[in-house]
Amino acid sequence: MGGREECVYRSKLAEQAERYDDMVVWMQRVAEGDYEMTVEERNLLSVAYKNVIGTKRASWRIITGIEQKEIEKKSECGKQLGYIVDYRKKIEGELKSTCNKVLGVLKAILDKQQDSSIAGESKVFYYKMQGDYNRYLAEFSTGEDRKEASEQSLLAYKSATEEAESLTATHPIRLGLALNFSVFYYEILNSPKLACDLAKNAFDSAVSELDSLNEESYKDSTLIMQLLRDNLTLWTSDMNDEEQGQVEDIEQEES
Repeated sequence: MGGREECVYRSKLAEQAERYDDMVVWMQRVAEGDYEMTVEERNLLSVAYKNVIGTKRASWRIITGIEQKEIEKKSECGKQLGYIVDYRKKIEGELKSTCNKVLGVLKAILDKQQDSSIAGESKVFYYKMQGDYNRYLAEFSTGEDRKEASEQSLLAYKSATEEAESLTATHPIRLGLALNFSVFYYEILNSPKLACDLAKNAFDSAVSELDSLNEESYKDSTLIMQLLRDNLTLWTSDMNDEEQGQVEDIEQEES
């Protein structure tokens, strides 16, 4: 078993053991190689980082919720709030480190393949990931850091959208991009109308081309279409309501 094959095998082993930090190590080695990653390999890279960052994002949401409740107590604020803030900052440091590692890997992949015949599908996948991880940075960042992450996320999503024109409207990568790009508009740029327009156009286009759905991607595509519709329902009902529910995004895997 050669170097590349060994890394992929060990990554799959780590995935089964739910040791995603180990999975990241092996898949980074594959990503650093002088060859274009296969569909399976880039999915493994995506799954590895998605699980690592997902746990940290969930932790951050919980801690910020606790912090908000502590602040609302006002008179009872004291040492406990300080402990909470310290812990939140620790989690934010881990989030920033993980996001920057992913973005570094993605930049290297895209730079390396600028002059190659990398497929449009692959470019959409990598640009979408760039948009996602800059969005994750923007979620907890403030001031200039948030502005920079938001701008980089927007640029990446727009680049992915341009490349996605070559894919069918029902392609799971194109649908996943539309889903996450619309979440970016809603959550990061606070632009519910743009979010709704993007999600609705993607959903309607896919519905009009349902005949182009193939068996391999049917499950993935219909799942994302359902998530688009769920978000649209939530966003339109919350448009004039300050209370916002949990929106859905996805790091889709191709069949």
